[in-house]
Amino acid sequence: MWGKFIQRFRLGYPVLFHMLDVAVVAGELWDKYLTLQQRRLIADGLGLGLADARKVVMFWAGCHDLGKVSRFQECEPVGWARVSDELRADTGGWPLMRHERASMHAMAQILAEFGYPLSGNASPAVRAAQIIGGHHGWFHQCDVRGSASSAGVQAELGGPLWQEVRLRYAAQVRHLTGGSAVPSQVSVPAAVLISGLVMVADRLASQPHVWVPRAMAPAFGAAEHYAAAGRPASPMADESWAAQIVTDSGLERVDLPPASFTTAHPHLEHPNQLQESVIRQLDPVIADRGTGILVVTDRTGAGKTVTALEAQRIFNHHCDTRGAAILQPSTAIADALYETLVTYVAAHRPERAPVTLVHSHSYLNPAYTDHALARAGQLTLDEYFTPRPGIHGRPEHKVTVPDPWLRGFDRALLAQFTVATLDQALMGVLPSRYSALRMLAMSGRTVIIDEAHSYTPYTLTLMQRLVHWLGALGCPVVVLSATLPAEQSAGLIRSYLSGAGHPPADLAERDFTVPYPGWLFAAAHDASATLMDEKTRQTHIREHRSTASISLTDVTHQPYGDPDRIADTDGRLQRIAREVERVAEHGGSAAIHTQTVAEAQDTYRYLRRAFEAAGMAAGEELVLLHARFPGHQREPLTRRICDVLGPRGRRPRRLIAVTTNLLDMGLDIDLDVQVSDLASLHRLLQRMGRLWRFESLWRDHDPHGLDARRPTWVRKQGPVMTVLNPVEDGRTAVPDGWLTGDTEFWMHRTAALLSASHPYQVRLPEDVPDLVQQLHAPAQHPARVPDALADLYTAHVAAERHATYLGATQAVPPPDRVGSLADLHRRPTTAGQAATRDGDRPRRLLPCHVQPGGRLTLDAHGNVPLPQGPRLKPHEIRRLLQCAVPVPAAWVQQAPDQDAPRPKAWTEHPLLSDLILLAHDPQHPGPVCFGRHQLHMDHELGLVHRILT
Repeated sequence: MWGKFIQRFRLGYPVLFHMLDVAVVAGELWDKYLTLQQRRLIADGLGLGLADARKVVMFWAGCHDLGKVSRFQECEPVGWARVSDELRADTGGWPLMRHERASMHAMAQILAEFGYPLSGNASPAVRAAQIIGGHHGWFHQCDVRGSASSAGVQAELGGPLWQEVRLRYAAQVRHLTGGSAVPSQVSVPAAVLISGLVMVADRLASQPHVWVPRAMAPAFGAAEHYAAAGRPASPMADESWAAQIVTDSGLERVDLPPASFTTAHPHLEHPNQLQESVIRQLDPVIADRGTGILVVTDRTGAGKTVTALEAQRIFNHHCDTRGAAILQPSTAIADALYETLVTYVAAHRPERAPVTLVHSHSYLNPAYTDHALARAGQLTLDEYFTPRPGIHGRPEHKVTVPDPWLRGFDRALLAQFTVATLDQALMGVLPSRYSALRMLAMSGRTVIIDEAHSYTPYTLTLMQRLVHWLGALGCPVVVLSATLPAEQSAGLIRSYLSGAGHPPADLAERDFTVPYPGWLFAAAHDASATLMDEKTRQTHIREHRSTASISLTDVTHQPYGDPDRIADTDGRLQRIAREVERVAEHGGSAAIHTQTVAEAQDTYRYLRRAFEAAGMAAGEELVLLHARFPGHQREPLTRRICDVLGPRGRRPRRLIAVTTNLLDMGLDIDLDVQVSDLASLHRLLQRMGRLWRFESLWRDHDPHGLDARRPTWVRKQGPVMTVLNPVEDGRTAVPDGWLTGDTEFWMHRTAALLSASHPYQVRLPEDVPDLVQQLHAPAQHPARVPDALADLYTAHVAAERHATYLGATQAVPPPDRVGSLADLHRRPTTAGQAATRDGDRPRRLLPCHVQPGGRLTLDAHGNVPLPQGPRLKPHEIRRLLQCAVPVPAAWVQQAPDQDAPRPKAWTEHPLLSDLILLAHDPQHPGPVCFGRHQLHMDHELGLVHRILT
């Protein structure tokens, strides 16, 4: 019976041999990849000891392809020709069934024969069969009275002879692995981890370079084949064949060598009070009480990331976990944290510790791309290439380079150290394919959720479900936030502890208020709470106290339109120019935060004209940064801003950045002046974290160089953020196009709070919780909402409740509410379709040019043709993705009249299949019409959008 086949060479590989390969690799993954905490969770979930649990997992993993002993054999004529006449005569009227479902149906009855209880959805035979049948990413319903019954199996998978072959194969795998123990139960968390492990083992053993050499080896029996997998593949090998596969994949867990604080964080001379309290106070608590959830709150720029890294070191030391996954709200922040994590890991000088970056645009990160190019550049294709470390010139000192196998899509999450967007983890609690693999990747290490305040109610609901599952998996969690309301942080803590097994009713009576700034640790074992020492907290407040002003300024809002039009004296654009003209004249750095890309483009165009006499170089000293630039333009500009405005950057004489929200979070930069369109107070406080961010750092380390870093006029003025309040008839009037991130109520409420004094003085960090509480006060006292805002508040509450309900309905059920494992995939979806954020999913637009004769090129001059295939090279794919820009789906629903055809090879590639061409005609310059939407890619402004009226 064949299990693998290469048509080109007419080479087949017996299914039993592949099953045994996967079983042995699963055993090596148990030893090398799973942490002790994960092994214990699985063993406890099966009601077995560690040794027996390992063997049973190997047995189940080996039986994953048993369903190929079915009509599947007919799919390859060469293989079918080798099937005996007796078996051919015993097929009956069998239908063609996916082999993973066939494996589940067949194994349910076989496991019952092996003594497994077979009854309801939670019985060991049913759940084990679902694990075996779920190795391609989705759990299926196992109907033990229908297709999975003895009669059903015989009707659909062949007669008694076929069932006898399957029974013999399963018995052989069980005998060789020693997996004869019968589990008394199969808990849902254990089932998810085992399923993920089986998926990884199958992927590793299914690589052509793994099985083809064994297929070409002289034929021998199953016992000899199994024994050979446990021996070195060659006299020069240091490990067994199976162990070498796991080692080459980069999945082997490592212990980072000890390192001092200043070694691990070379940019710091010593820990601050917040970090020191975690090191000194939290260590003995975790040593005594074990794993749990830690919530850390502080102003932006106060070192929360370093605090989290120290916390993960303590968790991993005491909780038998290894590594960290840092989850960020956006790709830009993930890119910045990737370099931080690489530096942290490399500072410990491990022999090997891959660090991966996982998000939909990781191919744009220059460091990650350079790492990929060091080994043939295979980043975007889900294929394998030379696995051996130390060949093809991989630099020996780059111990953080992810191995080839770890660079493919969801597999990159399996690396011990990972930076990813939160979306990658949320797919584990959505009914997406391979969700079990994602949960396996998240467990066994410390999960750090950064910028927890930046999510909508919908995504926050999914985050709570994720935290609940992590609690059930015994995974340490660290939550970082600058402006998360107290009730939301307490909700995350209760979600985690509920997942750890504590009744929600008991948790509701406990106080989990997190001090600000400070931290709270809740232990999974007994739900006890430990707070940061109050004396230390007050010292930390004194050492990091600063004062900034928010100046609310009323403006009239009017689009720029005709560049010859003179803006109104009290107009928004005129006011922006007045606020930053001293930067243009006397130097300094400023950021102008707009609500929309169109506003940013108009603002840039106006300032370019207004400061032309001052000699400001557009594109150098006056820059525009937003999300609708192609990646090859946006990413270098972001890096440049981070470099020159970073803590050790050589500050430019003058720099004005017009942006949307790309500089709000995660970027370690210092600005002299900030101007912002009206936004929610959360967002304004977050933006304020870049205002004079390094003042105390520079004062402590180079007090004589302060004047060189900040112009005298800025120092006299002090840190001020000007907030532009759009008004009509003396009242706040939010433009319709602004309602994309913040609700209209939040903006009106923020304007009302800031208008209480002029300017509004903010003491950081101690004023932050009070300001956030004032913003959320209507939720506790709805009757106090002013009549003018009553309708807006009602709409705001309705929208939040709808988003929360929608998130709860989209998420998979918590473990204690799962009967059949198929409950985790009742509405199956894929990673590309998973709704991790509310709202319509954006589409990707690829600007290109139509040359005479219909040839498509990426440039107007026709020198860079669009790659056609049939086999696309990695650098070609990367170039296409670097040129794409995200747009709302509504903009491109109606194709242009002369829609340019996409190359056929693109439709077969997962990263290119959804690209939409924006084909410009160099002979007839102008926008391209998608129905009412006019789109044009401008090199200086980015994608320009207009709506025909």
